[in-house]
Amino acid sequence: MPVQTHCLAAAWPPPGACRAILLAVALAGSCAASSAWAQAPQLSAQTQRFVKYAQPLLAITHVRVIDGNGTPARENQTVLLRDGLIAAVGRHVKLPKGATVIDGSAHTLIPGLVGMHDHMFYPAPKVNPEAKEAIYPEQASSFPKLYLAGGVTSIRTTGSTEPYTDLELKKAIDAGKIPGPKMHTTGPYLEGKGSFTPQMHELVDAADATDTVNYWISEGATSFKAYMHITRAELAAAIAAAHAKHIKVTGHLCAIGFTEAAELGIDDLEHGLPVDTEFTAGKQPDVCPDTKLALAHLATMSVDDPRIQQLIKTLVSKRVAVTSTLPVFETFVPGRAPVDRRVLDAMLPETRVEYLATRERVAKTPNSPWVKVFKLEQDFEHAFVQQGGTLLAGLDPTGYGGVIAGYGDQREVELLVEAGFTPLQAIQIATLNGARFMGEDKRIGSIEAGKAADLVLVAGNPAQDIKDIENVELVFKDGVGYDPAKLAKAANGTVGLR
Repeated sequence: MPVQTHCLAAAWPPPGACRAILLAVALAGSCAASSAWAQAPQLSAQTQRFVKYAQPLLAITHVRVIDGNGTPARENQTVLLRDGLIAAVGRHVKLPKGATVIDGSAHTLIPGLVGMHDHMFYPAPKVNPEAKEAIYPEQASSFPKLYLAGGVTSIRTTGSTEPYTDLELKKAIDAGKIPGPKMHTTGPYLEGKGSFTPQMHELVDAADATDTVNYWISEGATSFKAYMHITRAELAAAIAAAHAKHIKVTGHLCAIGFTEAAELGIDDLEHGLPVDTEFTAGKQPDVCPDTKLALAHLATMSVDDPRIQQLIKTLVSKRVAVTSTLPVFETFVPGRAPVDRRVLDAMLPETRVEYLATRERVAKTPNSPWVKVFKLEQDFEHAFVQQGGTLLAGLDPTGYGGVIAGYGDQREVELLVEAGFTPLQAIQIATLNGARFMGEDKRIGSIEAGKAADLVLVAGNPAQDIKDIENVELVFKDGVGYDPAKLAKAANGTVGLR
């Protein structure tokens, strides 16, 4: 990609040295172009290794812009970045002296993705299959790099198995010590009795739910996620405690149905219909039914079912958002999820072997309900939005390990398009919708003057072919341009370990 650089002084330095000196000065944190830039966190040497552009004044020219507002793409635009912010967007933006110019011809600029179900953990490989342990260690080294490499500049962790690690990672990223996305840290899972992993505290009662929420708010959590075995009394107490501090609660539920949760005041529901058990015959209050039976029943339903239509009306009227996590569900559909070389390269060798073996077993599953349930979920998400619902986007890097930070976020956008959304709508769901839900839309989520320069430069035109969203060439976070290839290379071979 051709780059032109213009220096402030005409006589010095010599033209050949101009770009190198500007970049070196910027990376050293000593550029005093403005007080705003001088106050930005100084990047550590570890972070600088992944930076391609750190000048305080950048211009991306001749670029197609998809701004995240759902409006048509604009051709031949110039986007000016100054001191970490978007200073101007348009066809006739005047280039200031001293601007580093990036030629964006044949490229598209989209907002940084806002991942709304983006854990920092991942299933550990079962080195000893006889142990049958469900353990989800923190990927504190690999995932921050991979999220950023995939164009994800902000995440909500949406449940944590190591909440203190998440909080410390956020501090390190914010301080410039390590590269990674902006983190909105969800507290530990609010789970009732029956957790399938020892990494989750099991709530004792409603008072315990209240105390847990208040404690983790004091530690820095900015949202909470209720889990499968939480009771209605515990969820009501958690919502009340969180809302008292203006903090939202989402849920991956089972013992509680979506309609019940909406009536209790939950703000968001994760995954959609595959985890909503309210349609299961014989469902008992506060009891998580057999999930296989629940899935089998869902496979007999269509989105036109009056019960599903009533659920949509309830969620829309109560202003309850739904977070789409289609990539993790896709891995359960026999033979469906594509084999992505990037995903395999990211994995620890033991993780890769286990993933491929499990994938093969899934492919041979006869009469899997997931074939119909996956399509039902796509239809549900599309109908939900058509009727006024707020859909958010995430990847959920769990399941049996086929979904990887960053790459899974890109796949989520592709699957939204498959579900019936236009590429522009899918990008808006994966960017501005998440920013709005978190109350961050004045700062992030779209390409507009005055917002943070959180941007992704991709080769091609995702408005025509959404798969081009995978062709990430540069990722800007607060105006600093990161090299996705270097970030991915540093993480490769470690997912499943660290």
